[in-house]
Amino acid sequence: MQITPRIKAYILILLVTIIWGVASPVIKYTLDGFDPLTFLTYRFGISSIISIVIFLIIGFRLPKNIKDIVLLVIYGLLASSVSLALLFFGLKNTTVLDSSLITLSDPLLISIPGVYFLKERVSKREKIANLKAIIGTLLTIVEPLIQNGYGHLRLSGNLMIIAYAIVVAGTAVLGKILLRRGVEASTMTALSFILGFISLLPFWLVTNVSAYSIIHTPYSYHVGVFYMAVISGSLAFYLSNKAQKSIEIGEQAIFGYMYPIFAAPLAVIWLREKITPIFVIGAIIIA
Repeated sequence: MQITPRIKAYILILLVTIIWGVASPVIKYTLDGFDPLTFLTYRFGISSIISIVIFLIIGFRLPKNIKDIVLLVIYGLLASSVSLALLFFGLKNTTVLDSSLITLSDPLLISIPGVYFLKERVSKREKIANLKAIIGTLLTIVEPLIQNGYGHLRLSGNLMIIAYAIVVAGTAVLGKILLRRGVEASTMTALSFILGFISLLPFWLVTNVSAYSIIHTPYSYHVGVFYMAVISGSLAFYLSNKAQKSIEIGEQAIFGYMYPIFAAPLAVIWLREKITPIFVIGAIIIA
């Protein structure tokens, strides 16, 4: 049987889904060793080195249209420092379990602009599925106000995670527009990481974190940074952008419903997070 471009895109997105599903527990664990700003700057520093190497190998090809360059820069900042800062600072104050459910709002948030700006089609079944998912997501967001202990802190983290999901939806639309205009997936990915590093480095330099303390942080936390930089970063973003050439962003976003399959077991077994009754209710509604 011949594998069509659409089937290839599905395979790539499934691989990306597994990588990003594991990413939240990895981030949460690594934040015990590095503060969010140090983690992000370190992570983008590694990704930037990889990006520069890629540019030296395949060449640096920016769009010729000034409007496309501006969109590419906006995309790069949103996809790197803006979105991941919201995710990392959000995960610092909330749980992986909450985060994994809240980010399930991504398919809804992505499919709406996909319909209005990219003229993509969303089936009635997809609309119903998205509506159910958002109900479960809203329940998860307000859970800290119902549960006891650090409620307002977790609520602030949950709100950052939903803000992250909104930014991700915006970058998905921009990314699809840039791909339709002929911008290469490798250029979008590599430039995003370089812009992320450049935009965060000045903020990190004014902190009191020393290179000595980073070097002497336990090895396991460095592994978490490398996973986020190389696997969840350079590789996954490239595969995601490449897959978007063959399928609609709303269709790609549906794969996001699988994130908890990989994130939740790790959160419970590895990070010792507890499953609350409200989390179960929200998860059942989404499932």
